[in-house]
Amino acid sequence: MPPRQGLDFERDGVDWPLRQYSRFVQTPRLRWHVQYAPHADAQAPTVLLLHGTGASTHSWRDVFVLLSARCSVLALDFPGHAFTATPAPAEVAALFSLPGMAAGVAEVLAQMGIVPHTIVGHSAGAAVACMLSLDGHIKPQRIVSLNGALLPLDGLAGQLFSPMAKLLAKAPFVPELFSWQAAQPAVLQRLLDGTGSTLDAQGRALYQKLIAQPAHGAGALAMMAHWDLHTFWTRLPALQTPLTLVAGDQDLIVPPSVAERAAASLTRQPKPPVTRLPGLGHLAHEEQPQRLAALLLAHIG
Repeated sequence: MPPRQGLDFERDGVDWPLRQYSRFVQTPRLRWHVQYAPHADAQAPTVLLLHGTGASTHSWRDVFVLLSARCSVLALDFPGHAFTATPAPAEVAALFSLPGMAAGVAEVLAQMGIVPHTIVGHSAGAAVACMLSLDGHIKPQRIVSLNGALLPLDGLAGQLFSPMAKLLAKAPFVPELFSWQAAQPAVLQRLLDGTGSTLDAQGRALYQKLIAQPAHGAGALAMMAHWDLHTFWTRLPALQTPLTLVAGDQDLIVPPSVAERAAASLTRQPKPPVTRLPGLGHLAHEEQPQRLAALLLAHIG
């Protein structure tokens, strides 16, 4: 079948949040969509924002603006997500693996000449943030994990998840079928309800636009299919970068116990406390961006 066409920035990005900060960065392997707001003070710290599986820069839209008052802020779309290109077939396994995705982000940073002071990763983005440090690509002053997907699934689900994702990612028309189903308002609402978060109308409309595109769905599937969180979990205790763990009490996707286990696993002392967010779910940064921005700025200093 012909390559799936993803979101077109000139067509689908006309009213995209923070479009004025968007640009495209060409690295040796991929064309990335990024949003960058440099601070007027050249000495201001830079914060890198990494979204989770199936999301995009849009998920940081309000936090981005709030942080930009005191920091330079950079957000990007992961490979195959939103406006970042889908890797060529020969690069799929490399760029969609966890170490490969971290290496890809490092290529973007090198191309832009940016060294982040702090990396904030949501869900799967938190694992990428940690891998950037573990693999020696960059040495940020701090990593903030927001509802970080840092552990493999337990039991039978963990044994079946990656093989099933690999099968679905290769199956013809699966992303098209998923997008057709998920784009229906009732189905989308059930998916969002499953996060434990309540989004406003704009947030729901943006996710609907994303998941209606088969290429975006294929990117999310490929990401899940090529990740090895078992190996990552064995490496996480060696993380030396200061880690802040934040968990929404109502998160139905990554429960707060994941953050507690991640904190206990670290060999670095002192072990970080887990900041709990009462009443917030997996998409906490979209539910209460002011609360999240204030927390982040307190850690950035």
